[in-house]
Amino acid sequence: MSPEPIVAGVLATVLVVYELTGGADFGGGVWELLASGPRRRAQRDAIASAIGPIWEANHVWLILALVITFASFPRAFALISTALHVPLLLLLFGVVLRGTAFVFRAYDQRDDAVQARWSAIFAAASVFCPVALGVVVGALASGAVQLGSLDLVGTWLRPFPFAVGFLNLAIVSFLAAVYLTLDTRHDPPLQEDFRRRGLWAAGAVFVLAWIAFCLARDGAPEVWHGLWSSRWALPFQVAVAVCGVGCIAALWTRSFLLARDLAAVQVALVVGGWAASQYPFVVPPDLTVHEAAPHRVLWTLLAVLGAGALPLLAAYGWMVWIFKRDDAR
Repeated sequence: MSPEPIVAGVLATVLVVYELTGGADFGGGVWELLASGPRRRAQRDAIASAIGPIWEANHVWLILALVITFASFPRAFALISTALHVPLLLLLFGVVLRGTAFVFRAYDQRDDAVQARWSAIFAAASVFCPVALGVVVGALASGAVQLGSLDLVGTWLRPFPFAVGFLNLAIVSFLAAVYLTLDTRHDPPLQEDFRRRGLWAAGAVFVLAWIAFCLARDGAPEVWHGLWSSRWALPFQVAVAVCGVGCIAALWTRSFLLARDLAAVQVALVVGGWAASQYPFVVPPDLTVHEAAPHRVLWTLLAVLGAGALPLLAAYGWMVWIFKRDDAR
């Protein structure tokens, strides 16, 4: 068996997990920025309480994705980090700025002016980061990142990458709102606030997904073909639609646990669909997974990942259980 598809599948899985965890943290910052009404402070407190214990740990998935890409697909890593270094650098700056603001807000002076300043920085970075990450993904999917190209702006400064960026912003906001309906289950009025936000975000995801899909025909033809005319396109679209409609129905009927599960499956399908539509390319149209590192490197990497998966997942699961169980609140 060739190791390249296995490594590519592991990488896609790690990216899905990061979107479901770290992405939802970014979405929490979006809702902090948009907090309003008589329960505005309570909304922000609920978001901080939900994010606080685990936000740093969620970045382990992004780090793991970078390590896998660097070790398995070094040529792709070099090309991506060169051609897209501007949005990647802005993303890194936003992540650091967001984390710094979140920590300083917790330990700096408690007067309103200081708290408002750090909150504004945290919320603004939370909006910026998922857009930048989506722009990177959109630029890769578009096929604009090519070997030998020295155009460091035209590769990503296009309509399709930004459509994907704003779609990613809507997705993480949707995830965060749905997750927060469970985190606020002991405060029904606050839960209703996030339920309404989840419904609005679901509508935004639907609209932006269609915009990105329409732009993909010219902006990312390989992705468009994979999502429209491949043999798995119809089952994929049906599955995404069923999860999306089911999640909206669950939010409408206040079945919040079901809504969370369906939202997670829907987002996993969307990210997985992008990866599947791009396969076998790591960086279309030049680099495929079969131009990866030597097999001995890939098998060693898979062995290390297998050995490290158990303690990583056990520690992460234990942490989430400790901080998310009812008696920890």
